[in-house]
Amino acid sequence: MTGTEIAYLIGALAAVFLFLFLVRRASEKQTGVRDRLEQRDDDRDTEDNRRELARRAPSDADDSVDDSADAAEDNSAADAADQDDGEPAADDADEREPAAQDQAVPLSAGLAKTRGGFVARLGKLFARKKIDADVLDELEQVLFTADIGPKTAERLFQSIKGRLSKDELEDPEAIWTELRRQSTDILAVDAPAMDFTGHTPFVLLVIGVNGVGKTTTIGKIAAKLSAEGKRVLLGAGDTFRAAAVEQLQIWGERAGAPVVTGKSGGDPSSVIFDAIKRGVDEGFDVVICDTAGRLHTKIDLMDELKKVGRVCDKALPGCPHETWLVLDATTGQNAIQQAQMFKEAMDITGIVLTKLDGTAKGGVILGICDELAVPVRYIGIGEGVSDLRAFEVAEFVDALYQHADGA
Repeated sequence: MTGTEIAYLIGALAAVFLFLFLVRRASEKQTGVRDRLEQRDDDRDTEDNRRELARRAPSDADDSVDDSADAAEDNSAADAADQDDGEPAADDADEREPAAQDQAVPLSAGLAKTRGGFVARLGKLFARKKIDADVLDELEQVLFTADIGPKTAERLFQSIKGRLSKDELEDPEAIWTELRRQSTDILAVDAPAMDFTGHTPFVLLVIGVNGVGKTTTIGKIAAKLSAEGKRVLLGAGDTFRAAAVEQLQIWGERAGAPVVTGKSGGDPSSVIFDAIKRGVDEGFDVVICDTAGRLHTKIDLMDELKKVGRVCDKALPGCPHETWLVLDATTGQNAIQQAQMFKEAMDITGIVLTKLDGTAKGGVILGICDELAVPVRYIGIGEGVSDLRAFEVAEFVDALYQHADGA
């Protein structure tokens, strides 16, 4: 090999090493940026929760509950991850003032902001003395700009346009009646009624991204079932977020429900497996399992949830008996996209829609049911345990369109 060839070879090797070095540096930089962004979100969430707790905590608060809540805050990776209806993660108000749980928010009041959204816009449209063809164009615009999704908007519009005669289209009451009828049809998804006594133990898997009120929802359901006399066991499957485990323990103490935990950052599936096995061995009536809500990518999260589903079946063949997806109503149409993503990975049997009292985007419930054909099991319209309501279609539709037709 000549000196020239050796020089060329050395140059080529140097170029390869330089390329690999630059690729590695770029990868490290990207990872660092991602970690900083996640940390920034976590820090912002933690600060929001501290302010919320400071605003709501009464001066004579129980010190032990405060200590638990502070611990949950200090270790939070995303405190907003499990707030329901704008409440702090530990929801101290429910424990310090149990009587407040009996003062449930009326459903019509909880949906006031949603009525102030697209329903109010429709009301203004139909309040005109003369309803003509131009109103149909405006009706289409209102529906398609509402947070109900394009598919549902088209369904409602075509129903009104196609089913009503010319005379009826000039009658606001007839239009409202058709809207109510279609809304009822969309929300009345054909599904068996909930029966927590159908299996022993009944295993409920709860999924959803961080920030939607997932862990708080689990705590409230546990409190409700315990109040009915059922023995409830909780599985802290969100091992990637220490605050979620601590928050679930606080709810477990409040509801009298033991909590199965694992090593921080450990395998969520092993925790859920242990929870189900303990539920079987100790004769619990219901086992409710929390799951991870944020991993590095959506693919990682979906793969982890699929694994959890397989492990559940190994621990107790045929379970989970129900898999509920928790969604945040304030996210509007993003909630529909989340639901579609989770539906691809899991056999979702129920929806829990939280924070309906804090948004004008509550009409998204129509889009979710229309797109997924999955029943809504519970809705959140306030901070207390009693404000997590079992979903009743007729009651909801009446409250949604209350006074909309001038009745």
